[in-house]
Amino acid sequence: MSVATEVPTATNLRDLIDSGWRSQSVKQELKKNFTEMLASGKDLFPGIVGYEDTVIPEINLAILAQHDMLFLGEKGQAKSRLMRMLTRFLDPWVPYIDHPELPVHEDPLAPITSLGKRIVKEHAPEEVPIAWWHRDDRYSERLSPGTKFADIIGEIDPGKLTAGVSLGAEEALSFGLIPRMHRGIFAMNELPELDDLVQVGLFNILEERDVQIRGYPIRFDIDIAILFSANPSTYNRSGKVIPQLKDRIGTIIQTHYPLQRDQGIEILQQEVAAEMDGEYPVQVPYFMFQLIEEITEQARKSKYIDQQSGVSARFSLANFRTMIASARQRGIIHNEKPAVPRISDLGHLYASSLGKLELDLMGTHQMSEKQVLDAVVAKAIEVVFAEYVQQHGLGEIAEIFRGGIRIEVGDLLPSSDYAERLKTVPPAWKLAFEVNASDNEAVRASCVEFILAGLYSLDRISRAQRHGKIEYEL
Repeated sequence: MSVATEVPTATNLRDLIDSGWRSQSVKQELKKNFTEMLASGKDLFPGIVGYEDTVIPEINLAILAQHDMLFLGEKGQAKSRLMRMLTRFLDPWVPYIDHPELPVHEDPLAPITSLGKRIVKEHAPEEVPIAWWHRDDRYSERLSPGTKFADIIGEIDPGKLTAGVSLGAEEALSFGLIPRMHRGIFAMNELPELDDLVQVGLFNILEERDVQIRGYPIRFDIDIAILFSANPSTYNRSGKVIPQLKDRIGTIIQTHYPLQRDQGIEILQQEVAAEMDGEYPVQVPYFMFQLIEEITEQARKSKYIDQQSGVSARFSLANFRTMIASARQRGIIHNEKPAVPRISDLGHLYASSLGKLELDLMGTHQMSEKQVLDAVVAKAIEVVFAEYVQQHGLGEIAEIFRGGIRIEVGDLLPSSDYAERLKTVPPAWKLAFEVNASDNEAVRASCVEFILAGLYSLDRISRAQRHGKIEYEL
């Protein structure tokens, strides 16, 4: 695969021929460049986490097999991201005939329209102007709902008929998105929501690679790679996708959510790394990463949440950003640098969570969204805290409260308040600071809240909440 980024110098067909450039189909181009990258050991899909042994091998085989692909998975499983990444296997630039009236990016050596063919036939090679199409522009996608046949395939243009163009002439057509992406990649999101008439219109494009509009005898040999995405619950529902269309899709790529919590955390860290710095930086203890991702994991297991709808990776990202924002607000108010997220910051997750969870109306027993989220967060704290209890013996701290000690926490309390409160607390609290070894007051405050919330999740201490503050006691 060429790594050149500068536009090639050929400006006419003669220059192109002399350069030795040769035509190839989009799928041949993808296969050739993919093969070179695979052989060189390069990272094929940089930034994609958790799919190394499952999804990516299937995509690799589909490219080598020169198949159209369907990405089948629930929301937030990187389907669109994967489809868009396929452009990296295209050549950096491809030439096309530079003429304002051409409806597609014509291959100068193999034009498909009558106008393109006339230009090449009636002019000397040095008189046929050439321009170059960058690979980033050779990808287009469309969301299925509301999409009409004319949008995707094309239509007879009444204006051109009025101007005197014959009804059976190629010039009478107005091309849709797929013909206009000739020599590129076209992606259709949410395939099951596509109108039946449009699905039928895709038959010939997928099988014969030609376009038929309104039954008129005008056909084009379209060179295109077509991608689809769909949710399993709708794709597998009878009647949503016409069987003949399913039969013409070469490969189905089944995506999934992270199989391990650490993979979800790696995705989080990758996506938000640049957001942690700035004038008021934020430092996140690892257990807070674990909690945010465990909240998502528990939501995906909850009987109160509709699992057919799925719980997107965007759920984790939105919650993480809300947590960061709450910590940063505290940092700004109290001039704490860096600000460190605490359990009390999770009290703001309603804003970023509600609307991303669809309740299972048969299983909620009239529970509200907030109640369901509270239950999910509580379970996540219990699970993560139990892992730390096994590692550090934190359960001993509960004995402190037998002496009648109360500790107040809150998302707007300065970290120095926690340090002051703990001066009179027995040495057993030192175990808490082994969770995230640090002398930083803000980190230690975060550890304190984690231990308190964890003990509460195990029913070792009680909790009272009022005016945005929380009191823990035995």
